[in-house]
Amino acid sequence: MSISEIFHSGPIALFVLLVLLAFSVVSWAIIILKYLTIKKAQKASQEFIDVFWKLRKFDEVYEATQRYINSPLVQIFLKGYHELGRIKKSDSPKPSAETLEASGIESVEHALRKASLTQMTQLESLIPFLATVGSTSPFIGLFGTVVGIMNSFAQIGQQGSASLATVAPGMAEALIATAAGLLAAIPAVIAYNYFSVRIRSLSIEMDTFSSDFVNIVKRHFLQ
Repeated sequence: MSISEIFHSGPIALFVLLVLLAFSVVSWAIIILKYLTIKKAQKASQEFIDVFWKLRKFDEVYEATQRYINSPLVQIFLKGYHELGRIKKSDSPKPSAETLEASGIESVEHALRKASLTQMTQLESLIPFLATVGSTSPFIGLFGTVVGIMNSFAQIGQQGSASLATVAPGMAEALIATAAGLLAAIPAVIAYNYFSVRIRSLSIEMDTFSSDFVNIVKRHFLQ
């Protein structure tokens, strides 16, 4: 079956192919977008971690954050840094150990957790669509396959013949629908698994960084 013949398929088969084509196009757009986003996030995070442990002083780290704005760790640091600044202003000139013990540390931890959740939400955005495509496309393709086979049997009944010329168009529609479903599903599943691993790695980095940030705050202000 040629490309021109595909567009002359039955309305149901054509609808199935158009849905799968749309799924595939959107999936590839998401794959490219998330790949570039996560790659930038990982690279910026690694560079920011090196700077963070090299400078140590939060004010110096804050001045360097603009160079690594793509890193989710930077966003977490900024939330913690600003929350710490708010605590300092509320107990000028310097927060007491009691102030930080009572509510300050808890407030910083809350800000870090909230920032981490926000970053995770952004990293995971659009990813569920890949899982949806990966799980539903084969079944949509299977639906098109069933319709194609039904058309073949209908042609046999109308013409009273089971020759190749009679069943070929319907079988071709069926096989194309199956192939289209797999072509949409396979890249989506592979990309979903790949991104899940990368995002999980970034999540671990964010949790570790948040713990390190809190420990540094405790050492500097609770001594």
